[in-house]
Amino acid sequence: MARLILAGSQPQGVIHMQDTTTFDLPISGMTCASCAGRVERALAKVPGVNSVTVNLANERAHVDTAAHTDPQTLIDAVSRAGYSATLNQDRHADAGQKARHLHHERWALLLAIALALPLILPMLLSPLGVHWMLPAWVQFALATPVQFILGARFYVAAWKAVRAGAGNMDLLVAIGTSAGYGLSVYQWLHAAPGTTPHLYFEASAVVIALVLLGKYLESRAKRQTASAIRALEALRPERALRVVDGLEQDVAISALQLDDRVLVKPGERFPVDGEVVEGRSHADEALITGESLPVVKQPGDKVTGGAINGEGQLLIRTTALGAETVLARIIRLVEDAQAGKAPIQKLVDKVSQVFVPTVLVIALFTLAGWLL
Repeated sequence: MARLILAGSQPQGVIHMQDTTTFDLPISGMTCASCAGRVERALAKVPGVNSVTVNLANERAHVDTAAHTDPQTLIDAVSRAGYSATLNQDRHADAGQKARHLHHERWALLLAIALALPLILPMLLSPLGVHWMLPAWVQFALATPVQFILGARFYVAAWKAVRAGAGNMDLLVAIGTSAGYGLSVYQWLHAAPGTTPHLYFEASAVVIALVLLGKYLESRAKRQTASAIRALEALRPERALRVVDGLEQDVAISALQLDDRVLVKPGERFPVDGEVVEGRSHADEALITGESLPVVKQPGDKVTGGAINGEGQLLIRTTALGAETVLARIIRLVEDAQAGKAPIQKLVDKVSQVFVPTVLVIALFTLAGWLL
């Protein structure tokens, strides 16, 4: 048989229904529950938006809108809130980007620990009867790169939050560590000759190191959260052999239509849901249905996209495509479960709206109490 190669592409992140359109937008820049809440409120204000769910764990916004809503208006709303959103992002490229980000965060964490450990070593050795203190200039040299190089991300995120007229956890980290670092520099520069100033370089460095540890663990959790979906998507072939008038056409899955004839050779995965027209074989559906034994397939039997064909060659008629296939529905259920919020999350969202302002007000009153 002759074989034709036809190009095709499958749009990602957009599902069109009769009256509504659902967008799945990857969001970058969120660091805490306050960030997720701010993105959610920004998207909810866009005309035509029916419902919004922002998930901090997988860094995605699930937006249901009226039909023909311009996705650029959603992206612009996220940008005005101080974050960035994309459309049609390839999940495999996104997974690679997250892997590189996790690698970068691991090295940043290790470097922060290496620089902060000497600063707290005197305190750790004091109960053992070892009393010594690093010179002030050594403490300054160790704490400065932690504060302004490894901790630069907190200043950037804090500035974006302030510019958007809101606060987040990064703002608290930036203010708190800057206060300890700045006071230490002041005490050091204004210390009388022959005296030992009270320095707090170790406090700012350790706080940043601990927060970086939390960021690293959070990034690992986010990567594991997406692994189940990636494993399911790996079951779906990218191309299929469509048979038209005896010719095999190598086409993208998106080019198939209902009632097309598709040839599935031994050992290949079924590209779509369908019904066997010709041939006899077995199908391994363990990863789809949990059935441990191969299932006999003969003319008239249903096959599920993602299952593995056995020893025989089958010609099938497509009965479901795209979002309507069994595998696509399973993936959508997993995504909906991840995007959904537990009842306690509603309370967390409410607390996060007032948490940062409350902490800042308490800090200002504390400062006033010290100065008065």
